[in-house]
Amino acid sequence: MKELMLGNAAVARGLYEAGCCVISSYPGTPSTEITEEAAKYDEIYCEWAPNEKVAMEAAFGACLAGKRSFCGMKHVGLNVAADPLYTMSYTGVNAGMVIGVADDAGMHSSQNEQDSRHHAIASKVPMLEPSDSEESLEFAKLAYELSEEFDTPVLLKMCTRVAHSQSLVETSPRVERAVKTYEKNIAKYVMMPGNAIRRHPVVEERTRKLQEWAETAPINRVEMGGTKMGIITSSTSYQYVKEVFGDSVSVLKLGMANPLPVKLIRDFASKVEKLVVVEELDPIIETHCRSLGLEVTGKDALPMEGEFSQNLVAQKLGGTVHTGKALADVIPPRPPVMCAGCPHRGLFYTLNKNKCTVLGDIGCYTLGAVAPLSAMDMTLCMGGSISAIHGFNKALGEESEGKTVAVIGDSTFMHSGMTGLANIAYNQSNSTVIILDNSITGMTGHQQNPTTGYNIKGDPAGKIDLEQLCKAMGFHRVRVVDPYDLKACDQAVKEELAAKEPSVIISRRPCALLKYVKHSAPLKVNVDKCVGCKSCMKIACPAISMKEGKAHVDNTLCVGCGVCEQLCPVGAFESTGKEG
Repeated sequence: MKELMLGNAAVARGLYEAGCCVISSYPGTPSTEITEEAAKYDEIYCEWAPNEKVAMEAAFGACLAGKRSFCGMKHVGLNVAADPLYTMSYTGVNAGMVIGVADDAGMHSSQNEQDSRHHAIASKVPMLEPSDSEESLEFAKLAYELSEEFDTPVLLKMCTRVAHSQSLVETSPRVERAVKTYEKNIAKYVMMPGNAIRRHPVVEERTRKLQEWAETAPINRVEMGGTKMGIITSSTSYQYVKEVFGDSVSVLKLGMANPLPVKLIRDFASKVEKLVVVEELDPIIETHCRSLGLEVTGKDALPMEGEFSQNLVAQKLGGTVHTGKALADVIPPRPPVMCAGCPHRGLFYTLNKNKCTVLGDIGCYTLGAVAPLSAMDMTLCMGGSISAIHGFNKALGEESEGKTVAVIGDSTFMHSGMTGLANIAYNQSNSTVIILDNSITGMTGHQQNPTTGYNIKGDPAGKIDLEQLCKAMGFHRVRVVDPYDLKACDQAVKEELAAKEPSVIISRRPCALLKYVKHSAPLKVNVDKCVGCKSCMKIACPAISMKEGKAHVDNTLCVGCGVCEQLCPVGAFESTGKEG
């Protein structure tokens, strides 16, 4: 049966067909839908873990117990999970284990565009790299076969374009696998130095065998065409190459990113006049070719940064440039902005008004950095805000303590904020941490987390009480504030910054986009009262604009949060009385 399927959905289907039983992941665009789609299959146990390290360790435990497992994450999430990954390479597996990682060339939703192939090389773990949905399904199944044949976890590398584009796939029934018996094996699974030393040669021998497999593997295929130019490529770059050049060039399409073949590449190079490597981000394949003594064109013609496209490949290497019809008018830029009614808006307005130094984190609230709120000084990584404020205040002392805060979301706090908070409690910096609790994992599309009380399927689950948790960690000053209440926000920020001990403010209001949230009636502007002072524009609400010198509310966007109403000095905002 053939279906049009999203790349991520195709991976999930491949996991299902391969008999995967346990999936533990942390949501991260562009990988999130793999686990969301897999959760639709009742035969697979799926969960959101607090972070990627926990997810990988849980998946490893499941494969150790004898059932095929999977964990998924985005590229920066693999950094978090690198600790278990590098040692799992030594231990190997029992049942098959696959690790999905999705890179984000172009940084559509990420703070960097690192190349995950480096992790595969450094950890000495095989990596497969599909170029469309059909391969996404088939490579997921193949990854389990390789995992069990070569006793290794296997990385399955997606990218934004493959993960979020659709193409035809052919589905098959699920094949149930017998549970592999777990047998105690201290030498294999207990990685104390004495055992690890003996496992390292096993890893090197496995890499040699995998490289031999790569030489004749059908996922590394030669497509001979014109021989004036031969292109070695992979992933979505393969699609661009084929669209631009068709059969006018010869192509070596690599489906295995690590380890790379040697003889296959040399044989291909000998059949073409000019050898070119087309790969996004870092010159992994190109460097490998140069190490073989081959003369190759790569990053001297193509960029190291950003996503490729058909036109980019054509412009840099020659070929047909695809031209479209240009719009007559220039499209005005649309800067990113918090949604109408976003609970973070009032809090960031307060921080800006109080001229606070704000150390930020990863989430929707990173948009607090954008004008006119402009209430963010730093964003580094998940959990980085809390650890950074501790160091910031330790370095500057009273000079910064009364005006510096850290902000972090509820899901991000559970991901990696708790250890930073423990550091503040333990080493006692006078730091104020604000947990922005919008009752969901907002940035990646409303996934549950350990503070919401629901699991991945929406069923009741264990719920962590943030207030009690912070108190148990040693904080005496813990308070909750509604970010729609600007006066309460202002008071809380002022009082906690003035306190001479560590404190936590929990800014609690559900995300305005959650289906269960009942909104107040939209507001409207009484134009007779409005003086056009633009005070309401200071919060960057997309529902508010200026028309003919007066404020205007788009009632299709407004959720009646009332933040603008509190800012208006003349009381021009009024309720329409029609609840949404």
